[in-house]
Amino acid sequence: MNGGSGSRGRPATRAPQTPADQGRERELRPWPGTEHSTDEGPGGPHLRFTVLGPVRAWRGDQPLPTGSPQQRALLAALLLRGGRTATADELIDALWGQEPPPRALATLRTYASRLRRAFGRDADALVTEAGGYAVHTGEGGLDLTAAEQLVADAEKARSGGDRTRARELVRSALALWDGEPLAGIPGPYAETQRARLEEWRLQLIETKLDMDLEAGRHAEAVSELTALTAAHPLRERLRGLLMLALYRSGRQAEALAVYADTRRLLDDELGVDPCAELAELHQGILQGDAALAVPALSAAECGGARQTIVRPAQLPATVPDFTGRAAFVHELSDQLATSEGRVMAVSAVAGIGGVGKTTLAVHVAHAARAHFPDGQLYVDLQGAGARAADPEAVLGAFLRALGTPDSAIPDSMAERAALYRSLLDGRRLLVLLDNARDAAQVRPLLPGTEGCAALVTSRIRMVDLAGAHLVDLDVMSPEEALQLFTKIVGAERVASEREAALDVVGACGFLPLAIRIAASRLAARRTWTVSVLAAKLADERRRLDELQAGDLAVRATFELGYAQLEPAQARAFRLLGLADGPDISLAAAAAMLDLDPYDAEELLESLVDASLLESAAPGRYRYHDLVRLYARACAERDEQPPSEREAAMSRLLDFYLASAAAVIAVERPGDRLLDHFATTGRPGLTFGCQREALEWLFLEARCLLACAHRSTDPAFLRRGVDLLMAAKDLAESGADSRQYEEATKALAQAAREAGDAQAEARAHAALTNVYSLAGNFDAADQEAQAALTLGIVAGDPLATGYAYNDRGIIAIYRDRHEEAAHYLTKALETFRADGNQISEASALGNLARTRIQAGRIASAVTLAEQGLDIYQRLDVKMRLGNGHYVLGLALTQAGRLEAALHHLTEALTVFRASRQRLWEGMTHFRIAELHLIDNKPALAAEQAEQALSVRSIGGDWRRANILTVLGRALHSIGHKDRARVCWQEALAIHERLDSPEVSEVRRLLAPAAVA
Repeated sequence: MNGGSGSRGRPATRAPQTPADQGRERELRPWPGTEHSTDEGPGGPHLRFTVLGPVRAWRGDQPLPTGSPQQRALLAALLLRGGRTATADELIDALWGQEPPPRALATLRTYASRLRRAFGRDADALVTEAGGYAVHTGEGGLDLTAAEQLVADAEKARSGGDRTRARELVRSALALWDGEPLAGIPGPYAETQRARLEEWRLQLIETKLDMDLEAGRHAEAVSELTALTAAHPLRERLRGLLMLALYRSGRQAEALAVYADTRRLLDDELGVDPCAELAELHQGILQGDAALAVPALSAAECGGARQTIVRPAQLPATVPDFTGRAAFVHELSDQLATSEGRVMAVSAVAGIGGVGKTTLAVHVAHAARAHFPDGQLYVDLQGAGARAADPEAVLGAFLRALGTPDSAIPDSMAERAALYRSLLDGRRLLVLLDNARDAAQVRPLLPGTEGCAALVTSRIRMVDLAGAHLVDLDVMSPEEALQLFTKIVGAERVASEREAALDVVGACGFLPLAIRIAASRLAARRTWTVSVLAAKLADERRRLDELQAGDLAVRATFELGYAQLEPAQARAFRLLGLADGPDISLAAAAAMLDLDPYDAEELLESLVDASLLESAAPGRYRYHDLVRLYARACAERDEQPPSEREAAMSRLLDFYLASAAAVIAVERPGDRLLDHFATTGRPGLTFGCQREALEWLFLEARCLLACAHRSTDPAFLRRGVDLLMAAKDLAESGADSRQYEEATKALAQAAREAGDAQAEARAHAALTNVYSLAGNFDAADQEAQAALTLGIVAGDPLATGYAYNDRGIIAIYRDRHEEAAHYLTKALETFRADGNQISEASALGNLARTRIQAGRIASAVTLAEQGLDIYQRLDVKMRLGNGHYVLGLALTQAGRLEAALHHLTEALTVFRASRQRLWEGMTHFRIAELHLIDNKPALAAEQAEQALSVRSIGGDWRRANILTVLGRALHSIGHKDRARVCWQEALAIHERLDSPEVSEVRRLLAPAAVA
């Protein structure tokens, strides 16, 4: 597409800086991409010049005086010659055009003399040649030259297939611009060159955005393209990129609306139709042309971090002593080989636990790697456990492994599965799905494209997995079993006791896992003979019931390893099996075992050596699913009295609650929430800073929530509920909101059955937060009512204050101003009576919002300032974002837009650092509203797009409000059809939710409103 004419301007930057900040940063940094060029010479730093902004000169980091605008015009004219000589006549014409002053030549010489003096010891950089002048800048001495070299390198990288590097180089070139080129330089030559350089910059921006779309960064590109098309409305190339970005973001109707806006604008302004390329793109979008999809092998970035073409290699290591199974290996290898260049091959391996399904699958997958040069994906689906892996979460992990940035991963499983299959299109990749629960869990994870294959293991036979080649794996033959045993133990030891060795593998039922554990034990004990081991296995009391078909068929093998443990090891094995979650940290295990971390680590590592525990990562441990079941059975059988099991779980709960409380102590020092928590019997971890505390909280999220979920015993209830309240950041971040909700519901039900009003009140308060964050305000209000009633009954100021506050917030969202003021006033009274200053600040902020709605702006500003003052006085860094956010809202309504933008920008910084994705998005939304009030619709559109891109949580109601504001902004910059699409989507959401905002959106969609 050809770029049409349009007004010249530069896109708004996203992180406002003061002119002094920008100038200082410009002075100190080297040209991007030239960091290794030589700035030092024998006499010190070389001269550096800029023309892609104000015309300036430096020696090293020291600015040099360049004189008057006319003198800088001479310097610019010489710099733009690239070291070539300009005659005096040419320079006079460049500076003054057709009307030079009477003494132009003398003035020119004066300017040149002054520049030489300014250059000091480098005066010879300005030379006189043949009656003219030239400036020799040296390598890396001019920003324009650096930009040209970066662009040339980018073109080479792109033509060579390295699109990631090409994009980085173009970004580096664009970073050299510092405002308007040749800013403030007079003269016709400067004006011509200024237009040329600005046009080049726009072309580079288009190139960069084109590469963004190649990299799959369409969602992020929409915001920038919306602003650029507003600044350059007739530039068709930008319009086409915006249409493609919207289409790839799933916003087809908006993409088509952009074309309609463009056609109307070109006709009104120029009397022409859109170019052929734009019309062709429009037809492709109408027809859903597959060629417009995201390129399969793109290079992408997220948040400034490079993402290269990824070839995952996730297969676990194959065992070096793999034995036998020749027929199965041949059968599966043949199936996988057929996928090369043909339709996808799916092979499903089924068999009882311990029969060697995973070992066989991993061995075959490694053997077939040559057929899949684009990589191998692996996941343990945990189908044998109580909580099998969620396909939606697995797809998210696969997309990340394939190079997809977090911000581009869709929310729903269907969208993730579609993107996953799109990324695999045209690639040859193997997916190993281990330990599947059933076919329903597997189907979304299948590639479904030519050249790819999936290998699935499961305890069940997947007859309902369409198109799968089924393999039923049986136990080993006696010969294979003996071979495996011999490889592990050693031929010399087995040769002299062959019959005893056959007895051992027979006692193991020829199950590979049982044989491996038995043989490994023998290999680790050089004083044992094979006969000693055979004698141990001969005791049927330890194995007969366990060596039968079914899920528990490997129990005797586990018993063999368990019987060899020292008492402390056995106790650790039993008790750690009681913990839920995907794994357990060393610190949590030490707490559960009531041991020093060093002693606990020694025990756990000995269990790893015994093949009864796995080390998932340094300091983290996990059980195989069946081993965990066996460990729990041992705990029920051997851990007497039962109170020992309860004590272990109590210690684990104490550890998580105390550690989560320590997170709050770092995030919100002085928060009275901690004073209302149940007392713990042991300390937790301590943290040195907020970043460290949050890292721990999010790393332990699944384990912590699993522990809370299981704390339904009346003796654990209150601590379990308090743990959820302490970990509320997990719900607010959106990262673990679903698991958080499930745990909270379980504890609310248990508290109701136990008649514990306080625990139930706090559980309902936690659920209120969950539903409010999701935009489900009806459910949130019901939970808040229950929390309030029960909190008053229990005399619990924590639950009562939270419930009042939450009911007030919900009333604000429902435009029930008097009701909101009533509840928030009660919340403020409750918090003040409790001495809870942090919650008091929250209530003040919410009261400020009621005053905004009532039109009492001055009072709103005062209340918001009071709340922010409390946060600042207590140094509550994490909640400072809330204070700045509310004050920004109040100042916006007061018309103090500059101050409001400052506070909202501060809030945005805090929310990002605290991983509060919802409030990060809402702050972008509020900044968009501010820009609309300030009559800056292009900036408003950009901020609204960024709000839409924060998709973790927030619910449809918030999305509809953002779409409404985006529509207003788009309408103001002439994108009327696209605005209508946004409003139509917002109206559909509000009508479904029966929201008060329905009437406003209907008014916007009325013909007169959009004319």
